[in-house]
Amino acid sequence: MKKTFVILLLTMGLTCNSFAAGSSSSSSETKSNYDKAVKLIKAAKKYEIDGKVDKAKKRYERALKFLVKSNKSKPNKADTLNYLGFTTRKLGDFESGEKYYLQGLAIDPKHKGINEYLGELYVATNRHNLAVERLEVLKGCSCEEYDQLKAVIAGEKSKY
Repeated sequence: MKKTFVILLLTMGLTCNSFAAGSSSSSSETKSNYDKAVKLIKAAKKYEIDGKVDKAKKRYERALKFLVKSNKSKPNKADTLNYLGFTTRKLGDFESGEKYYLQGLAIDPKHKGINEYLGELYVATNRHNLAVERLEVLKGCSCEEYDQLKAVIAGEKSKY
């Protein structure tokens, strides 16, 4: 009887441990392509601040691959299009960046991130009047995107 009880407890313990191990590893495996990309973009931004441009570029390139996958599986998401525009712009492809931003604005014309980043793209491509239009969209939002774009337009800082 004792032997059966011990075996039962051991079996239950192994089952519980297996389930716990499986559930913790599956949560990291189920992370979406979008989430993976955002994590890489945040890391890339930090590398840029630290002047590690090559490391930042590698992160942007990896993020772009995840974003393309995300956009294929779940198209027409303004946040995904925003980051597609952002990563392509950061990689020097302003034309693709603008296309992604404009697609995102067609879905969500008031998207703060897209309006800020598209404005920055316009500054980088010497289209000041279009950058000011993006700033006007953000006017009154009491958001950091407005302040950041305003600073870029004024030439206070350049982050494109």
